[in-house]
Amino acid sequence: MRLGTGIGWRPEIADVVEALPGIDWVETVAENICTGHLPDSLLRLRERGVTVVPHGVSLGLGGAERPDPGRLADLAARAELLAAPLVTEHIAFVRAGGQRTASPTLEAGHLLPMPRTWDALDVLCENVRIAQDSLPVPLALENIAALLSWPDEELTEGQFLAELVERTGVRLLIDVANLHTNHVNRGEDPAAALDELPVEAIAYVHVAGGVEKDGVWHDTHAHPVTRPVLDVLAELRSRVEPPGVLLERDDDFPPAGELAGELAAIRATLDRAAVRGTDAPAYAGDLTSRPVAGPGAHAGKGVSRTAANPSAPTDARPSAPASPSAPTASSAPAHPFAPAPPDSVRDRVAVAQTALLRALVAGAPAPPGFDERRLGVQSRALASKRAGVVAKVAPELPEILGSGYREAFLAYAGRRPMSGGYRRDALDFAEELLSTGRPADRAARRRLTRWWKDRAGGRPPGRTTLLLRAARAALVGG
Repeated sequence: MRLGTGIGWRPEIADVVEALPGIDWVETVAENICTGHLPDSLLRLRERGVTVVPHGVSLGLGGAERPDPGRLADLAARAELLAAPLVTEHIAFVRAGGQRTASPTLEAGHLLPMPRTWDALDVLCENVRIAQDSLPVPLALENIAALLSWPDEELTEGQFLAELVERTGVRLLIDVANLHTNHVNRGEDPAAALDELPVEAIAYVHVAGGVEKDGVWHDTHAHPVTRPVLDVLAELRSRVEPPGVLLERDDDFPPAGELAGELAAIRATLDRAAVRGTDAPAYAGDLTSRPVAGPGAHAGKGVSRTAANPSAPTDARPSAPASPSAPTASSAPAHPFAPAPPDSVRDRVAVAQTALLRALVAGAPAPPGFDERRLGVQSRALASKRAGVVAKVAPELPEILGSGYREAFLAYAGRRPMSGGYRRDALDFAEELLSTGRPADRAARRRLTRWWKDRAGGRPPGRTTLLLRAARAALVGG
């Protein structure tokens, strides 16, 4: 099955997406779809034969904990509701803390990079296998953009992805904008990454825009696609013909003509690269079969622990024997390729990720080996994104607070790490304002009180409750 050319479906541009010519498929954020009701626009697209793929953002498969069964069930339900040929998620962690670290669970509100270590890979692979077994369709995972690097990494990005595919048979969603981001921010060569990863496992490709500020590339999905990103797309196309390519845009949506122009530039880039790379292997996979490969199917792409890091422990697991043929949907056992990591491995990953997240959202000291300047950039970016998303899910707040909204929210975010979703965050922000007698304008305070009561009920907490919360937050940050 080939997907063709697609665009990210967002409610703000639903009408534009429906009217754009040459759209073969769309991708929608899975968590924004109610399982009991599809938006009319998506229904009309499906009736026209346009494929809809759900794209998850909250599983946190790169986290130390096993995937939450409820989140997996929700993702599976959305895949079935949309009759999707596959679902996608990210190679990232989004929360940390909890029982393994005897600390409060913290939410990043963002996709954060995993360390490319054997421990983290072991944990990721088991989490992926759990997810694969819970989903009704194949799973593809996306490489993410990063502002910072982990110290003492043992694998390159290409090696990490190749080993992941080797062990689990999962497909890949390659974001060429993220490869460019990691080139600017971490000095990683996109061509080298493409050389190392198994391109035959690619399910589809993301293309998106960003912006460079103070020497750091921000993957905003709110700016036009740049030439360097298209150059990475051309590099990929010279190696393989991907079954699908999709333009992502999440904010500051331009007029329809500009979106159509970006799609035309993507098609032209693919066509030119195809001429130059006529010897590239054509994708011959079938999105309806799972997994894409079995153990040993990517011989020469994976890497042993000792090859990647000569000082790695010598008690590493031996490679699984080569499979005579890749399993199909009917022939799975899907992925019994490697034993589950012991809890001690998950505990080590949990401690490392919690220390990083505490530094980013709770004011804790930077963990050893991290670039403190980059941590500061990431921390400010997380707070800014948090303010922006809360303004979207609760637009009444910036309306009530006016120009003072952003400053007030960033001050609140500096004291209160996010421990739930963005809607909970909006309520907590309003609680804090009301409990400290803000906003000063009485009419605005009355409006905010009504807004809060309509959504939370009861009364905003008093000063004593706030002091206790502040004390807990100080413990998290310390």
